[in-house]
Amino acid sequence: MRRPSPKALDIIGTLVRLGLAAMWLIYGAVKFSDPGQTYVAVRAFDILPGSLVGFVATTMPLLELVVGVVVLAGLATRFAAAVSVLMLLAFIAAIAQAWARGLTIDCGCLGGGGQVAAGQTEYPQEILRDVGYLLLAGWLTVRPRTLFSLDGWLGWNRPARDEYSGEPEGT
Repeated sequence: MRRPSPKALDIIGTLVRLGLAAMWLIYGAVKFSDPGQTYVAVRAFDILPGSLVGFVATTMPLLELVVGVVVLAGLATRFAAAVSVLMLLAFIAAIAQAWARGLTIDCGCLGGGGQVAAGQTEYPQEILRDVGYLLLAGWLTVRPRTLFSLDGWLGWNRPARDEYSGEPEGT
């Protein structure tokens, strides 16, 4: 079986980067637009002391928006992807603990959040969705080179050899 060309991997990486950025920007914007509901969603997980709920409910949408913009721009892509991995692992752990504890809540990922009726939870789907995003972030952590990125414009993430010709760069 033939390996994909570096150009094909760059295209795949670009699509992955844009998808991950879109997720962070949409999720962050929805939460940012309704801070009261974001507070309710964070509190419903019943993980944090009350004194930290407001801080997390305020900073989480801002962090999601910042990570989304950085990933969209393709700036420090590997670092932004690694931050994405950590955030997604935290979200998966939060959903899993809510499920394990028998809480009946909506995760609030796309707004809403808080208590729901028994049988209305969607924990398996929420975890699978976040695992999918985790795979995108993992791809960019391992292979951050993409097209139309500030990293590329700044000369970051260049291979030691020209992947297209196999020759050392500059020859």
